[in-house]
Amino acid sequence: MKPKKKQLILIFSFVFLDLLGYSLILPLLPFYASSFGATLTLVGLLGTVNGLGQLIAAPTIGRLSDRYGRRPLLILAISGTVIGFLLLGFSQSLWMIFLSRIVDGLFGGDTALARAYITDISEPQKRAKSLGLIGAAFGLGFIIGPVLGGLLSQFGLNVPALVAAGLSILNLVGILIWLPESLPPSERKKREANPHTAFNLSNLLDELRRPCVGPLLVISLFYSFAFTLFQSSFALYAKEVLELDVQSTGLVLTYVGLLSVIVQGFAIGKLTQVFKERKLIMASILILAATLLAWGFTQNLWVLVAILAPIALGAGILNTLITSQITKAVYQEDVGGTLGLANSMQTLAQIITPGLGGLLLSSLGPWALGVSSSFFMVCAFLSTLGKRTRKSDLDSQSPCYPRASQ
Repeated sequence: MKPKKKQLILIFSFVFLDLLGYSLILPLLPFYASSFGATLTLVGLLGTVNGLGQLIAAPTIGRLSDRYGRRPLLILAISGTVIGFLLLGFSQSLWMIFLSRIVDGLFGGDTALARAYITDISEPQKRAKSLGLIGAAFGLGFIIGPVLGGLLSQFGLNVPALVAAGLSILNLVGILIWLPESLPPSERKKREANPHTAFNLSNLLDELRRPCVGPLLVISLFYSFAFTLFQSSFALYAKEVLELDVQSTGLVLTYVGLLSVIVQGFAIGKLTQVFKERKLIMASILILAATLLAWGFTQNLWVLVAILAPIALGAGILNTLITSQITKAVYQEDVGGTLGLANSMQTLAQIITPGLGGLLLSSLGPWALGVSSSFFMVCAFLSTLGKRTRKSDLDSQSPCYPRASQ
């Protein structure tokens, strides 16, 4: 097996196990916290403190990986994940549960590191296909995890957390034994002497001001708000509007997950061979704007099933290609930090949209969810038309801004 193919398989396995462990405990966390007397507000805060930790950690860990290599930061991040899951599994009080989520958040950024690693070992023209595999691993983890977590919870609400810790330990051992560093020693030495890779807030925020890089990050932010609003509100929408039970809602979400896996794992590579990435990005934005709007006015299960197919298609394409474009638009020594910044934007959406979705649904109705999600996608589309997002930039295979000599 070729070295790069072996590395791709290892990273795919790493992301799959990482997301499998995370999704094992996610649906059960409210019940586990409630067993220690947590109110609904405190249960909500568990997600908030975890998200705030990731908001800080992702760009920090990503930038440090640009300077010192992906492997040591992956080892650090996964070690933190192991500690977080063990704290959760052995919790004896509510404060220990909070501590576990804070630790897990502060050592977050695993997915951004995996994407940076893929960028290091993939040729630009094949990068979207390789990054699509990460999305497929992500989707598979979320399909299997909640079901497995429900089965394991029969033996105790803390059992899924302990199993998740075991999966993270497997990940850690696998990286220590099999995964080589993607950046050669000479490149790491060069980067350590490069002031542009130094970790400081100014270097990270500079990316937002770059032509085409900044707009790509803005597009990513609007997409994150639109799709996370859809995701976080879907279960409540299914219950209140379609009157689905838990099992039916789970089956619908599994259907969406499978579609996403197919798109990102198989379709992306073929689509990018036929169409330019810019055209695919703009088309997927328009597809999402139309179908998310339609979702808000859907009150029939079979109509919903039909609408969910283009939603999964658009989201799978856009999520993968925005990441691919970001990695091509920046210098290689900036990839980790910039992907971490994009990850933080996604986390910001995950913090804000659950409360926003509940408010819109309860006060205005399901149409407000569709209109709001579609509005965010329209904003994303307008961002592709701005002066700072030139056509040549989005189709570029190299950084789209000059860098001062060192």
